[in-house]
Amino acid sequence: MLQLPKKLKPKHPLASVEESYEYCRQVTAKYSKTFYLGTLLMPKPKRKAIWAIYVWCRRTDELVDGPQAKFTTPETLDLWETQLESVFDGQPIDDPDVALVDTLARFPMDIQPFRDMIAGQRMDLYRNRYDTFEELDLYCYRVAGTVGLMSSSVLGVDDRNVSVPWNRQSIIVPEEEAIALGIANQLTNILRDVGEDIGRDRIYLPLEDLAMFDYTEEDLFNKVIDDRWRGLMKFEIQRARKYYVDAERGIRALNPDGRWPVWSALMLYQGILDVIEKNNYDVFNRRAFVPTANKMLYLPVAWLRAQAL
Repeated sequence: MLQLPKKLKPKHPLASVEESYEYCRQVTAKYSKTFYLGTLLMPKPKRKAIWAIYVWCRRTDELVDGPQAKFTTPETLDLWETQLESVFDGQPIDDPDVALVDTLARFPMDIQPFRDMIAGQRMDLYRNRYDTFEELDLYCYRVAGTVGLMSSSVLGVDDRNVSVPWNRQSIIVPEEEAIALGIANQLTNILRDVGEDIGRDRIYLPLEDLAMFDYTEEDLFNKVIDDRWRGLMKFEIQRARKYYVDAERGIRALNPDGRWPVWSALMLYQGILDVIEKNNYDVFNRRAFVPTANKMLYLPVAWLRAQAL
């Protein structure tokens, strides 16, 4: 059995704080264009922190979904969690860790959502099917709802309406709404990526939902698009949209400088569902994405919502 070291040490001189943040910015811009656009609406310190969080989450995800995923074992994830603990102790191990250590110093946050995300990757190691939505919901919380909690620590809560210190318990901390936004995004990813996932023998759509519409795994692998499939996709899209609605309630509780970016990210991501519908639910042969020109149209609407809602 692999014996994990109690203390990890960098293997080489690490990047400076600014170099590390720039690396995180480049990775975010390259791999998540829609998300990156939303971060550009944030104040600079907050956008940099979100880039650092995004890169840690992406590195975590790549352990089970990246090019080297076939070499990942439970012990690999144990070692990754040990490295996470080192980062929370203020000791970076790799270059991207430097930015995250700085982020944690500027925006203190709980380690538990990070641990929960690693637990989500453990689920991907041993299962490629989900029987019920309850099972999938737990997975979505771990791999995406946690991102909402991490981000909330950076965005901050607006407490200006609390006039006296003894009323501070009335401050709304939108944790459930932050989790809902993460789950909504993950459900959107799942619907968009059905075709890619079956290529890896993974089905994230709950098997009970397939059965409800009399649609089989064989139909899925044969990429059958018929009334059964369209009914199933409409059902799943409606579920995802409910999570977006739940998430909207928490935006007004955020600091004002975080509301426009979050509204924008929510609307941009929700727009993927509109494209799936426009493509007649063909997620096997057409990847659903929001064109750049359309993304620009969301921004003024999101700004108005941030002011009025």
